[in-house]
Amino acid sequence: MTDNTLKPYVVPQFTAQDYSSFFLAAIDVVKTRIQIDPAYKKFNLLSGARHVIANEGSAGLLTGFGPTAVGYLVQGGAKFAGYEFWKKQFTQIAGDQESAVKYRTAIYLGASSVAEFFADILLTPLEATRIRLVSERNYASGLVTGFTRLAREEGMRGLYSGFLPILCKQIPYAIGQFTVNEFCHELAFRSMSEEKRANLSPSAQFSISLGSGVIAGFAAAILSQPADTLLSQINKGHGPTGSMPHRLKVLAQEAGFKGLFAGLGPRMIMTAGLVSGQFLMYGWIKTALGAPPGLEIHKEAK
Repeated sequence: MTDNTLKPYVVPQFTAQDYSSFFLAAIDVVKTRIQIDPAYKKFNLLSGARHVIANEGSAGLLTGFGPTAVGYLVQGGAKFAGYEFWKKQFTQIAGDQESAVKYRTAIYLGASSVAEFFADILLTPLEATRIRLVSERNYASGLVTGFTRLAREEGMRGLYSGFLPILCKQIPYAIGQFTVNEFCHELAFRSMSEEKRANLSPSAQFSISLGSGVIAGFAAAILSQPADTLLSQINKGHGPTGSMPHRLKVLAQEAGFKGLFAGLGPRMIMTAGLVSGQFLMYGWIKTALGAPPGLEIHKEAK
């Protein structure tokens, strides 16, 4: 006889130290992102470097490095820790294990979106500072002076003028990154017994994490590519004047479907390496910090 009683979902009670471990792990993970600036690729790597050095000296190559590094480190840490937090909250709202598993896609989508939203609140002012340092020579000497000047002269409007484009890019990216990674792990583990999973070799664990991360990276690149293209155009000053939604709409119409996905292939390769590296490092550093495993709500095999 089948017991149809709904069982409450046993949710781990993460402490503040656990969330700080998630945050610190993610900070180490996302340091690779400071090397990637897709918005200012007027030249290829070598010709661009030669152009900067010729005009500004070798120090010009580090223009905007401070806000880019700090911005993406803080944003990445907040995103990974935030995803763990909001996944737990939405799981508890579901109320029981059966409901949590049934609505796990919505939980993944909601947790990744909300986590990214709050993380981008931290990122946007620093990204605005970076853009000014790169686009206006002699604007300021670095992160602190640039941020202070922008806040003083333009206030919140100046600091958050790029918030909507960043959300349009980063939320689809986070959805692909986390949701697809969750389902890839679920598929890998579904056919395994608890005993087999508990005794997986390090190489098997690495293979599952790497493969899941690569596929999640492909998904993140595809979902965020249109907004990434538009954000690059906005940052270069292209498009009409007016409200940000209007500018994005006009640029999208001008680019067309093909234009919005131009350069997708190389970006998929880059993002696959980036995302898989993030998840691998995130797992290793969590282990080193003694953080507990993240909450799983995967569907079990029947």
